[in-house]
Amino acid sequence: MAPRFGYADTPVGQLHYVEQGEGPVVLLLHQTPRSVDEFRELLPLLATRNRVVAMDMPGFGQSVKLPAPQRIEDYAAGALALLDALRVPRATVLGHHTGGAVAIELAARSPARVAALVLSSTPWTGPEYRAKHAGGPAVDVAEQSRDGAHLGQLWAGRAPYYPEPAAPLLDRFIRDALAPGVDPAEGHRACGRYRMERRIGLVRAPVLLLTGDGDPFALPALAELANRLDPVTEPRQVIIPGGCVPLMEQKPTEVAEAVVRFLSELSARMPV
Repeated sequence: MAPRFGYADTPVGQLHYVEQGEGPVVLLLHQTPRSVDEFRELLPLLATRNRVVAMDMPGFGQSVKLPAPQRIEDYAAGALALLDALRVPRATVLGHHTGGAVAIELAARSPARVAALVLSSTPWTGPEYRAKHAGGPAVDVAEQSRDGAHLGQLWAGRAPYYPEPAAPLLDRFIRDALAPGVDPAEGHRACGRYRMERRIGLVRAPVLLLTGDGDPFALPALAELANRLDPVTEPRQVIIPGGCVPLMEQKPTEVAEAVVRFLSELSARMPV
């Protein structure tokens, strides 16, 4: 079955999404300032045994735009609105970077809607994180200039965290960062406002913590996330060798293998 693109009318506005496959639903939530394109390679790999839905979160891609200041709670409300519009009562939720924070909020807000969580390269946005980011994000900030120098600034800010050959992946990032109405830094600011320590303990779904060993932002957060999650979530950890910030595009086969293995183990434990 080929991917199918669509728009859903929801109380938060129109939300753009792509879906593929049949079976239990897996909802994919991208990082800042990406879109469903981040999951271009991963989507068909997971769709062999699941109905996989990737969405442009509110404020990104082709979904409804949001005024600043944006909040993780706003993105989570959009994800729940999409599940409602698609008549999905329950889903596994995979969130990458900012999407991971959104997945935590979604699971804390509506635990009955979340069958399992895959927190990929998710930041720990506790007090230290918020203090460090009080002045704004360190990447994806560039003031528009007449000569187009801001395009080079966006590229240069991301380049140190992308594997070689970096250009094809950075091209995709730039297209999303320049999408009409998107502020490429606002999602980072939303993370800097999010009080994750008040929400993560409410998560009750089984959790897979996933990251690459070359992601300097996510790898240090792994232990803190594991410690903060309630023991009922039985958090498992997978660290993908060579994985960097664009893990979903860079290592889709390894990500899919980890997710399928996690979901298969959960399925095997369910009573018949």
